[in-house]
Amino acid sequence: MATSKKSAGLKTVRPSGSADENFFSWVYEVVRQIPRGRVTSYGAIAACLGTKLSARMVGWAMNGAGRVRPKVPAHRVVNRLGILSGKHHFATPDEMERLLKKEGIRIKNDKIIDFDKVFWDPVKELT
Repeated sequence: MATSKKSAGLKTVRPSGSADENFFSWVYEVVRQIPRGRVTSYGAIAACLGTKLSARMVGWAMNGAGRVRPKVPAHRVVNRLGILSGKHHFATPDEMERLLKKEGIRIKNDKIIDFDKVFWDPVKELT
């Protein structure tokens, strides 16, 4: 890992092999590392975990993220087009958008403006 990544406090996701770790916990670990003001996609998380075809499983994990501690910033995970596809799983339909806007992300019609500029790729950042 490059020095700049270490100084940013990022760490590589590696399963410990302990009996209590599972796919969802690995997803949550990746999501906790998304910096404020950045977003990633379900598919990018799946690719980072070596399961490129498991984007829907990442979505299932994110569906339950609100009950997980330590907190998981689920609002930073969107679909591959930058659409707030998970917004209906928040307490209110506009909560996801509100949280993203609070971090400086611009949104129009449930889609992130300049998605490519705020996209955080865990494959590049964590491996």
